[in-house]
Amino acid sequence: MMRRPPTAKTRSAAAALVPRRDLGDGWRHDNIGRLLNNAVSRFESRVLEFMSQSGHPEARISHISLTRNLDREGTRVSELARRAGMTKQAMGELVSQCGALNLVVASVDPVDRRARVVRFTPRGLRWLEAFRQAVDRAEREMRDEVGAMSMDVLRGALTLYGVGFDTLSSGNAGLTKIDS
Repeated sequence: MMRRPPTAKTRSAAAALVPRRDLGDGWRHDNIGRLLNNAVSRFESRVLEFMSQSGHPEARISHISLTRNLDREGTRVSELARRAGMTKQAMGELVSQCGALNLVVASVDPVDRRARVVRFTPRGLRWLEAFRQAVDRAEREMRDEVGAMSMDVLRGALTLYGVGFDTLSSGNAGLTKIDS
């Protein structure tokens, strides 16, 4: 298979992929963490815009921190906090905010009466479906912009790099099963 010679455009794109090794403060603005943060910020902004367009202008990034970690059958507040990397108090406040929007309801856990279990309301399940559609749309938009191959490589690389850090697959169930 014959390789094409690099063009000015491909050389420029490739150069952008090589990390700069300057000795000044430039590294603070040109590192993979910064690039990932910028991409996440843009992606989440698009999701919120799509949520607003679909009739959910109340959607905030903080609401997504709760709903992306909440199991459909319910999850304890302490587990939600762990998954989101927040304190229980901060998650409790977020649950209150989402409760005021009628997205979730919190009730006493019948297994451990000291704990509260959060569940989606019917309105919250509709919000969750709108969120899924917004994420799908933002992913399609990103794929269209960066190309299918780059998107597949990015998804694969991030999956490999994040193995062991997925807070939803830690083996720590969100809701204790109740024997009947």
